[in-house]
Amino acid sequence: MKQHQRIPVNKNATKGAKELLAFLYDTAGKAIITGQHTQTNPMEEIDYIFGKTGKRPKLRGFELLSYSPNINYDDASKECLDEIYDNRGTLETAMKWAENPDGILTFSFHWYSPIGGRDKSFYAKNTDFDASKVLTEWTPERKAFYHDMDVIAEHLKPFYDKDIPILWRPFHESDGDWFWWGAKGPEVASELYKLMFDHYTEHHHLDNLVWVWNCRLKEGYPGDEYVDVISVDIYLPEYKATDYQAEYEELIKNTTGNKVAALAEVGYLPDIHLLEKSHIPWAYYMAWSKEFCMGEKYNTTEHLKEMYISDYSLTE
Repeated sequence: MKQHQRIPVNKNATKGAKELLAFLYDTAGKAIITGQHTQTNPMEEIDYIFGKTGKRPKLRGFELLSYSPNINYDDASKECLDEIYDNRGTLETAMKWAENPDGILTFSFHWYSPIGGRDKSFYAKNTDFDASKVLTEWTPERKAFYHDMDVIAEHLKPFYDKDIPILWRPFHESDGDWFWWGAKGPEVASELYKLMFDHYTEHHHLDNLVWVWNCRLKEGYPGDEYVDVISVDIYLPEYKATDYQAEYEELIKNTTGNKVAALAEVGYLPDIHLLEKSHIPWAYYMAWSKEFCMGEKYNTTEHLKEMYISDYSLTE
């Protein structure tokens, strides 16, 4: 990578954001940062990993779904409400943990649709919110979209005040149509991402954010001037030992060869022994929460131990 490509796309990036991005570049191909998503305050996945391996992940993922301004509590299933209530207060938990100087923080946002919707309205099937209308001036959809962005920005500002960098991954999995932001195609999601980038950098000055794009389709890529990290989510139908080389090559081909790459979500851990040999330059991976971490259904205790004891892995 050329030296200028290690510089954040936000020209006003904080010292912490610059250092985090540089660390990702320095790591990729030489090691991999261990990561785990946790969407509840108890962070039971972290305790599980520590109990099995004696170590903890260096990167922790937190969820912002319960901070969505437009949640329809009156038309929500018990599963939906449990997920919301279990997620409340995670920003305070994230702040407390992020003050650990060895840790890396990333946020996911299953954004309940800004207008309308029922139950888990981040799913397109549960809302008639048309994301393409956000791209038209003076629509109710655009007004609601900016309202929600402003609310979330206020939640993020305490992290900026302490220069705690965040790997910020909005509009994730826009290579699929299951979320409202991807339902109208990856090109629309890309435009939403650019609107947020401009609003958060120019209006709210959230200069601690490191911008992570999460779509493997060529037609969706926002452009190098908007992206710090390219990433992909991979859920294989069944386990196989892999370093995800084919997925890396596909991602680079369809987006850019100028950015550091990450496995933003995985169901199955990459095989650390294969990575030790291939040095596929993933900077980090993040395993998804609950059953994807705990128990033997997806990742066995053996594979978990292999990952966390390897000299190629970076842990807390």
